[in-house]
Amino acid sequence: MDKNYSGILTPYACNDKKSLGRLFNEETPIYRNNYQRDRDRIIHSAAFRRLEYKTQVFVNHEGDLFRTRLTHSLEVAQIARSIARELGLHEDLAEAIALSHDLGHTPFGHAGQTALNQCMKDYGGFEHNLQSLRVVDKLEQKYADFAGLNLTFETREGILKHCSQNNAKLLGSVGRRFLDKTQPSLEAQLTDLADETAYNNHDVDDGLRYGLISVNNLLKIELFRRQHDIVIKRYTNLNDRHLIHEIIRRMINVMVVDLIDTSRNNIENAKPESIDDIRNQTKPLMAFSESMCEQKLELKQFLRTNLYQHYRVHRMSMKACAIIDALFEAFMNDPRILPTEALEHCKQLEKNNPQEGMARGISDYIAGMTDRYAIVEYERIFNPRQLSFVNLIP
Repeated sequence: MDKNYSGILTPYACNDKKSLGRLFNEETPIYRNNYQRDRDRIIHSAAFRRLEYKTQVFVNHEGDLFRTRLTHSLEVAQIARSIARELGLHEDLAEAIALSHDLGHTPFGHAGQTALNQCMKDYGGFEHNLQSLRVVDKLEQKYADFAGLNLTFETREGILKHCSQNNAKLLGSVGRRFLDKTQPSLEAQLTDLADETAYNNHDVDDGLRYGLISVNNLLKIELFRRQHDIVIKRYTNLNDRHLIHEIIRRMINVMVVDLIDTSRNNIENAKPESIDDIRNQTKPLMAFSESMCEQKLELKQFLRTNLYQHYRVHRMSMKACAIIDALFEAFMNDPRILPTEALEHCKQLEKNNPQEGMARGISDYIAGMTDRYAIVEYERIFNPRQLSFVNLIP
């Protein structure tokens, strides 16, 4: 057991004493393990702070109670730590992956990613997993000895949940598993499923809060209906808020218990003795049962049809795409309107890659925006009322 780690690690868990290392060598911290250092660097990064004002489903200014990328990441971290603790895996690593997995998300959620990917179609495309890795490897500029946060290999592989073979070839060791068809650590696997558990259930909560879906409609969904019936039988005269909370917390619990039980059974059958045995599996060992997979799919299909494609969400998405498209085109047509630091970043990338560098730098700038900053930047560039030079007077 790692003396700096409070949990009991199994032989096949990640152990920071046996980490595959960082891009730049550093001395091991004295009172923290290496995965704690990763977590702490993530929490203190500018990209992490910006998640407070980045959309999960609803545009940030629609209301203060809806989830953002920051609150979502915290919820994923809580679920991931619980699972890791129960299975004897490294909680600090699971937490670090959870807190960093959305650092590369654009403003305006998936609508923003779709729009920016379309803008970048002739310049290598845009994908938020790759951008999250780019953020921690290159874009965070805080340390004197290196660019990025210089995280451990294990945290970086957890951030990179999926990747095309073409992109994997450019990423060195962290992209190797996509070419070799091997698996990431169990900590990476469980955090991916904790992410899915969190957003499915919390999107239900936010959708109900916003009035886009109803309890009556959700009763068609087995996963929701079962917990609804348990709550109604146990409690009488609950108000709507309490009813919804009791149902959703039970849905999360049922999914987490199923994930732990199924994964533990898979691990026992596979009999891994080391992290290498985990990586050499033909498929992930962390998994839901077949029954739970069917229930999750039913819920996801419901949310896609009734929430994500709801006309009010679609209107927000349309506006978001228009803002991203307009900003990208404006910056590409005249990079001189970029802020000085962003322009210097773009010029450096263009120097190294004349064909795609400028576009990639602009993509970095836009992806790093919060929802409200993107809206303000759009107003500054396109609103004629924003022509005052009063702020330029020394």
